Formats: sequence, structure tokens, C-alpha cells
Amino acid sequence: MRALDAVAVRQWADACVRSLDANREDIDRINVFPVPDGDTGTNLLQTMRSALDNLLRTPADEDAGVGTALAALARGALAGARGNSGVILSQVLRGLAEAAQGASTAGGSSLRRALQRADELATAAVSAPVPGTVLSVLHAAAEAARDCGSDDLDEVVTAAAGAGAAALADTPRQLAVLARAGVVDAGGRGLVVLLDTLAGVVTGRAPETSGAAPASVPRDALTTAREAGSADYEYEVMYLLDGDLDAPRLRAALEAVGDCASVVGDGAGLWTVHVHCNDIGAAIEAGIAVGRPHRVTVARFADQVAAASRFARDRAIVVLVDGPGAAELFRSEGAVVFEPGDADVTAADLLAVVTGTRARQVTVLPGDPAWRGPLDEAVAQAVAAGQDVVVVPTFSPVQALAALAVHSPTRRAGDDVVAMAEAAAATRRGEVAVSAREAITWVGRCEPGDLLGMVDGEVVLVAPGSEDVGDLACRLVDRMLASGGELVTVLLGRGAPDGLERVLEDHLRVTHPEVELAAYQGGQPDALVVVGVE
Repeated sequence: MRALDAVAVRQWADACVRSLDANREDIDRINVFPVPDGDTGTNLLQTMRSALDNLLRTPADEDAGVGTALAALARGALAGARGNSGVILSQVLRGLAEAAQGASTAGGSSLRRALQRADELATAAVSAPVPGTVLSVLHAAAEAARDCGSDDLDEVVTAAAGAGAAALADTPRQLAVLARAGVVDAGGRGLVVLLDTLAGVVTGRAPETSGAAPASVPRDALTTAREAGSADYEYEVMYLLDGDLDAPRLRAALEAVGDCASVVGDGAGLWTVHVHCNDIGAAIEAGIAVGRPHRVTVARFADQVAAASRFARDRAIVVLVDGPGAAELFRSEGAVVFEPGDADVTAADLLAVVTGTRARQVTVLPGDPAWRGPLDEAVAQAVAAGQDVVVVPTFSPVQALAALAVHSPTRRAGDDVVAMAEAAAATRRGEVAVSAREAITWVGRCEPGDLLGMVDGEVVLVAPGSEDVGDLACRLVDRMLASGGELVTVLLGRGAPDGLERVLEDHLRVTHPEVELAAYQGGQPDALVVVGVE
């Protein structure tokens, strides 16, 4: 590969999530500095997942370049940063994005500048930089890229990855706590995984395993006294702030109540705040003094160390869906189902469902985008408490069904999530509903009681309430099949007329005999029929 473009960035981000997932347990196991909480691999994985999720959610633009893609990654990482390692990773991605700002592609010289900027920002994010950590690994990679005698992308990235691996192997000689535990730095190893993955994407060669953890790590390695920060501080507090703020002033206020304080941004008005403390309220009040903290997460280190013992199984799938028929359909496929009903969905309700699975890894399939706010808050709290939770973007129960259909408990967790996300994204969603109010749509005015045909959340058909629901449903399916499809999945709502399934079946037999129809009683209250096309 001669230059990185937006597509290559997406490939790299996806490969990073897979690689971190494969190495997460090993990285967690060697995590002894600065806090022996065994969660660096998990924090890096969750932060990179948040980065990839934001990139995938960024509207597609044919003119978008590598700078735009990296900026989306950086913002997602900052918003979802977990722990010290997540904060540093967000600044690494920000450095890459700033160096490539406005560029359509990035070659070897661009990568050289990007790593140098990442080195500057990551170092500035740490209140007391210590040799033998991820910062040492990043600095070595940046210097190797700077000193590389070629501007070819593959040679620059190979030099950076090789220097990072060499610096990682040297971390036990720089930090006594690592030498005593017989391990390399966990954050540094995570960065080497990312550099190796980038080299693999650029060169097309599978990355070599660097900085492998020892076959067995002494248990006392997880209880080694920390050498950065004070053991007197029991809690980690993190939150986001928006807008312009005096970062040094806020950081000074946080350092007055704890240690390991950092206030870092994405360069576009979003800031993440991190501190170890005992007075949780004081840490949050410091943020209130300069803005409105949101996405607040609090973790107790003692709980993080003990988290591994509380799980009763490895994986679980949680589905959020309305309607008794749809709920039973998902339960029959082995999913844990949450039915919101008429009550407002709260983060506490969703957190109880996620933690109640007692699963180490939880995949959530939301059937309605309206639940995303409280779901994000619940997921953040579950992750902060040591559970591995990922949300697959699904905006309709038919997309959740498509995702669940490809779920395989024997597949590696990261690969399984990717497969489910791809299946959901490949499923077009539509529905027929009754208009509750007068409004202007893309296809004209609708009145209360009119029938609405919607595709991917947009109204594409409007008909008087007196029109036959079956006729509008058939027209909607025809429209969705115009771009192809092999399977039509239908969930019949609570108000669906009798015989609607037969009407659709007869229509498809004549107009699209090659298409298979799968219809179920969904019982959802807000739609007469929900349609999915794969």
C-alpha cells in the first residue's frame, strides 16, 4: 500500500478491534502499572471499539479523506475512553488526525509527522510521565519513523512497529515493578498490537506477535504496590465536557482532590476528564465549575480486581424489543430480552439487565434508536465495573433478528460481533404505521390517522386511513425489493389486520417468486407491520 486512505483507516480500525480482542486477556493479565487492576487490555479494546463505532456511524462521503476518517476515530475514542490507557489512545488517534487534517491520503512522510504529533499529545496527557510505559514505546516508534531513510509508507510503518516492539521489550529494565513481576508494560504492549496491525494492513503481511506475555504470570503481580499515583485513592472518575474550557485550571483542581489527573480534548470542543480520587463529588464538582459533565463513570479499583470472579458464563446476547410475540421469538433463539412496555426506559433498568446476565462478554441488540441514550449510560457503567459490553447498531427488531441469526457462540467474540454488525447493516428496514399528527413528509402532507410507509426511518408512502393496509404493505415491500433481496421478514404488530400475512405471501408469489417470506406475530404497539429485506 503506497498511501493510507479512508478505506484503509477503516480496515485498520476494524483489524485493531479484532487484534485487541484476541490479546485482551493477555494484556489484562500483565497489567501491574500504574494500577494493578488487570484492565488495560479491556480498556484499550473498549476505547478502540468506541472509535470504530463512531467511524462507522459517520455519514459516508465519497470525498472524505484519511484526515476525516482519523478525526472520526479520534472523537469516538475520546468519547468512549476507558482508563489511563484509553485516554492515551484517544490522544494518539488525535495526533494522527491532526497531522492528516484535510488530506485525502497519507504517505510515509505524513505518517512520520502523525506519529510525532501523537507522541507530543500523549505525553502532554499524562501528569507525571514515567519511563518504561506506553509513552516510551510511542516515543521510540515516532523517533524510528522520523529517522527512517525512506518516505515509502511500508518502510516507515515497519520501522515504527519494529522500534515499538524493541522499546516494549526494554520496559522491564526501565520500571522496577515490571521487572519484579516478570512482564512488559501492558499499555505498551497494546500500542505494539496497534502498530503491528497497521503494518499488516499496509504491507499485506500478517503481523508478527511482539511482546508476548509470559506463559504464566505470578498472581502477586496483580497485587504489586503501584509506583505512580497513591494507593490511598480508591476510585477512578471519568466524564466528558463540551466547549471551550481552561484545561490547566481544571487539571489543577483535579490534582487537588486526587492524582493521575488528565484533561484532554479532540481539538474540536470535546474533552474527557480522568482522575483517581476518594471524593467522587469533588471530582465531578470541579467539572461543573467549568461546564456540564456528562457520560460520568465511576469505578472502584478493588471491584475491578475482583470482577473476574463474579461471572457465571462467557457470553450473552441482550435484545431490547417491544411486543410479546417479538420478545418470545428472541427468547426462543437464546437471547435475554428486555421489554420496555409503556414505561420510560432508564439507564438503571438497562444496567440491571446487562449485569444480570452474569456474562463476561455481553452483546446488546437495541430494536429502537430511541433507547440509545440510556443504553449508552448503562453500557458505560457496566464496562467501568469490569464487564465487556458492546452494542451492535440495530434500529429495528428485524435488524436485530438478522444479527442474531448469524450469532455463533463458537466463534471468537470479536469476530462474532463483526458478523452480527454486518448482518444488521445489510438488512433494509421498513414499517407501516398510523400517523399520530399532521406533518410534512418527503412525499407530502400527512394527517392524523393516515397510513405511513417508511424505509430506514423516512416516510416514502402516505395513504388515507381508509386505504387497505395490505395494499400499502405490498407497495412498501415492492419499493424495498427494487434494489434486490432474497428474504423478506415481517413482524405483524398488535393492530395488524387479520390475513395480512396471506396478502403479502400471495403478492410476493406473483411479483417476486424468487423471494422467501418469513412472517411472525410481533405484537409491537407502535407499528402495524415491520419489514426487513435481506
